Amino acid sequence: QVQLVESGGGLVQAGGSLRLSCAASGRTNDDYTLAWFRQAPGKERQIVAAITKVGSVTYYEDSAKGRFTISRDDATKMGYLQMTNLKLEDTAIYYCAVDFKRPWAASLVVELYDYWGQGTQVTVSS
Repeated sequence: QVQLVESGGGLVQAGGSLRLSCAASGRTNDDYTLAWFRQAPGKERQIVAAITKVGSVTYYEDSAKGRFTISRDDATKMGYLQMTNLKLEDTAIYYCAVDFKRPWAASLVVELYDYWGQGTQVTVSS
């Protein structure tokens, strides 16, 4: 079992920045792809960014490119999502997730991830 706990969400004005954190505990190895998803009201959960264990390859959803940066610190089992130039449409609950089955791949599909955090709310105001 793996427990994921997100933190760092909050209310921010458009153009501002937030740094989300994801703390992993439980299972001892770090052979997983780490991803951040978000879900806005009335919408499906969608991937924002992912980073693989093998090669630290990153993937960003188009709207996140150039504004968000995903990173991981395997020594401390932490994952991060640095978000800058936030827009109103970034408002959502943000979830971190891990995929142990394909640590070399940045899977975009929700169902392929093994463990999820409880989410942290990000609200961007005008």
